[in-house]
Amino acid sequence: MARKDTEQYQSYEKDAFDNPPEGPVGVHRGNRPMIVRVTPFIIVLVAAVAAGVLFWSIFSGEAANMFNRRSEQTQTTAQTSQGSSSSSADESASGTASQSSQSATAGESTLAEGTPSQTPSESESAQSTPEESQQVNTNAQITVINGTGVSGYANDRAGVLQNQGFTNVSAANPDATTVLPAQTVVYYQNEADLATAQQVANALGIATVEQSTSIGTPIQVVLMQ
Repeated sequence: MARKDTEQYQSYEKDAFDNPPEGPVGVHRGNRPMIVRVTPFIIVLVAAVAAGVLFWSIFSGEAANMFNRRSEQTQTTAQTSQGSSSSSADESASGTASQSSQSATAGESTLAEGTPSQTPSESESAQSTPEESQQVNTNAQITVINGTGVSGYANDRAGVLQNQGFTNVSAANPDATTVLPAQTVVYYQNEADLATAQQVANALGIATVEQSTSIGTPIQVVLMQ
């Protein structure tokens, strides 16, 4: 019959292994400080921010370069378009000016061909002076006034005019109403008497011919020294 084992835990004397220390033992660890636990997250965050800044710098510089290149291309295209437009406008203006000149030349040629040339007599008539176009009236009343004080001088000059064909000539001395000029002059009343006055002045060798509405006869000759 087997021996009954009556020895139990309490049967042995206690030693150092029977009093284990309190608290976790073995693989268990105690609580770590807060700074130790947060440090890895801070490192990851700083690295992410640095990477983002670096990426942004590279991307923004490249984007700026691309924008500048596009701006330069746009300006070059605009300048080229403006130059082409200016050239086209200049060519159009030159063509218009040439057509206008040709039209003007053709119009002048047509006008020159269609307008009859003037005969010499017509040209002479157009160039004639008013004195030449008027007629000399030899029957006009002419008064010769002697302002020289030389007796018989007015009669002498009147005789010269009569010899030239003037039929109504008289000689007289100045009266109180006569205004004597500074030099010998032939007066005439109206424009119609201009040709006659000029003919009288030529016959007597007088250089001055003037119009005066205050004389009493159509033609008045005032003789002065």
